[in-house]
Amino acid sequence: MQSHEFFIEDDTAPADGWGAARPTFDTDLMAQLARGPLPGDDDLATAISLARLTHQEYQAFGTNGSQQWTDEDSRIALRALRLVLDRHGIEFRPPWRDFESFRSHWIAVGASGTGGWQARRDILAEWFGPVLETLEEAEEKGFRAELAQPISPRTKTGWERVDDEIDQLRLRFRSAATTQDYKDVGNRCVGVLEALSATVYDPAKHCPEGMAEPPVDKTDIRIGGYLDERLPGKSNEELRGLTKKASALAHKVKHSPSADRTRAGIAADAVILLANMLRRLAE
Repeated sequence: MQSHEFFIEDDTAPADGWGAARPTFDTDLMAQLARGPLPGDDDLATAISLARLTHQEYQAFGTNGSQQWTDEDSRIALRALRLVLDRHGIEFRPPWRDFESFRSHWIAVGASGTGGWQARRDILAEWFGPVLETLEEAEEKGFRAELAQPISPRTKTGWERVDDEIDQLRLRFRSAATTQDYKDVGNRCVGVLEALSATVYDPAKHCPEGMAEPPVDKTDIRIGGYLDERLPGKSNEELRGLTKKASALAHKVKHSPSADRTRAGIAADAVILLANMLRRLAE
């Protein structure tokens, strides 16, 4: 979840200085997050968003009074964040529980008066900085480890459309939790294949004379034509077979009434590795 999803738009709420209604902090959602991960949600990404928002709100309270939360909101959010972080093995026990107790803390440690706003920023950075760094490192490791990585030292294919589709596939797989989610992973796999089809196929080289150019979704034909041109003869039979099998598996997961994490992950691994194999052929 992103930070804005922690708020409820309410047209009846009091307006801000620009005449727009202030969104209401969703304390019911905080209670749900405190109890456990939400179905279909990326709990790690949500932890990062909540940690950033909490840091932001406490900093606003401690420096210029521009916070959106009430004191009660600050208590509920801090408790939810502590429990969400516990799920990820991160201990977070700041010496305050809400805005008012944060004020008492900064007064007690001499962070009031002249220069106090910077001292209060430093206090918050000391507590939230390591938490955010740990969460972001975990997220980066997740991106690298959830699905297959190429043996090539290159982290991207360099084909912008293909890389965008692969990034979206990785994100979708990380947050998938239900059959519908895993079917959508299959759909994202098909998206990678179609991006490859659009990238590697050149009608001037790969379309037989007298035939119409096949549409982008005919991935077997288009990628197969590319392979014929790059590796002519029998030597490309195995690669063509890999293309067809990766495509068949992606479509099977996309339409499966019982798609699960194992099959969706295998399909995703297959298309990611295929993308990197085709990129190697282009060099």
